[in-house]
This record gives sequence, C-alpha cells and structure tokens, in this order.
Amino acid sequence: MEVSENKVVTFHYVLRDKETGEVLDSSQQYGEPLSFLFGKGEIISGLEERMRGMQQGETRTIEVPAAEAYGERDPNLIQKAPREYFQGVQLQEGLPLQAQTPEGQIINMVVLEFDDQTVTVDLNHPLAGKDLVFDVEVVSIREATPEEILHGHAHGPEGHV
Repeated sequence: MEVSENKVVTFHYVLRDKETGEVLDSSQQYGEPLSFLFGKGEIISGLEERMRGMQQGETRTIEVPAAEAYGERDPNLIQKAPREYFQGVQLQEGLPLQAQTPEGQIINMVVLEFDDQTVTVDLNHPLAGKDLVFDVEVVSIREATPEEILHGHAHGPEGHV
C-alpha cells in the first residue's frame, strides 16, 4: 500500500531548518509517530504532497520551501500596539504571547521590541520564511474508515475515535 488519498499515514519525522540544520521538532519527543488522513490538509501541503507514493517502511529526506510550508514572512504582520494592551505582562524581547479576538480566535505573537508607549509584535508563524527539511519514516499505511473520511481527519493509527 502506498501513501495516497483516503489513506491514514502514520510516520516519524525530524524537522530541521534547511539553512542552519537546527532540529526544530521531532515526533520522537512526543514518544509516538504522527498520523494523518492524506489529502485533507492535516499537515503542511508541501510535506504531504512529497510523501505521495511512499511505501510502509520507506524513509526519505524531504525539502519543503517556505511557500509550501508556513508561507513567506509578511512584513504587514509586524505591528505596533499601545503598551496599555499589555498591562500585567512582564515584557521582554522574544517573549511569545497569545491574544484572543472578540470572536474567540487565538492569535499568537512574539514581542520584538517595546518602549513606554508601544509594543511591536510579530504575528507571523515562527517558521514563516524558512525552508524546511523533514527526515520521514512511514511506519504504517491503512485505508481510512468511513467516519474518518466524513470527519476529514485521522482518528489515530488504528482508527479509534
């Protein structure tokens, strides 16, 4: 069986920054591989498409350009906000923060700089603008259940809800 539409793929990965070689993430740190329903956008598009056709037990090093990963950095997502919005927060450069919109959406940001009046934050994804390298090992491939196809996501390696 090969990686294709409506297959649940379970795989181990190590994610590295292509430019620096730094390991950014690894399934090993979670103690188990990641499972996803192929073709439903559960993982970044560039990785998913480059896994198409892989077989169980196959390993591959996959390069994913920034545009097909977390996108290019958008300078419009670097914004200044009034310092008063950050009351009770001990600000420091590089501090990751979350905010919530009135609609309940969570917004992630990183403090770039601040003064007595304003705080400059970066709303880009932390991996935006980075070309990525994944070392992938396909652990298993199985047919998706009708429920998984209906729900649009994998329910785990064995298909449990």
